[in-house]
Amino acid sequence: MIKSELIAKLAAENPHLTQRDIERVVGVVFGRMTEALARGGRVELRGFGAFSVRSRPSRAGRNPRTGDPVPVKAKHVPFFKSGKELRERLNAD
Repeated sequence: MIKSELIAKLAAENPHLTQRDIERVVGVVFGRMTEALARGGRVELRGFGAFSVRSRPSRAGRNPRTGDPVPVKAKHVPFFKSGKELRERLNAD
């Protein structure tokens, strides 16, 4: 599901809200999550999972075309760990 599909589904389920209001709410929620992660925090959605930030150290990579070594800088990457309820729903038989 992409962001526009989420907004369309929410609009269909909440006819009393305008499309613009729903877009604003979704934007604010994602914006706050991004801000929290940018500050090094953690975002937990009970039953769904938790987003956090992990650090990756610098390393020596390889140029796939030439095979030459290329330095790769250290960076921060988002990490998602699914919640127990989500895992159980995905693995239900």
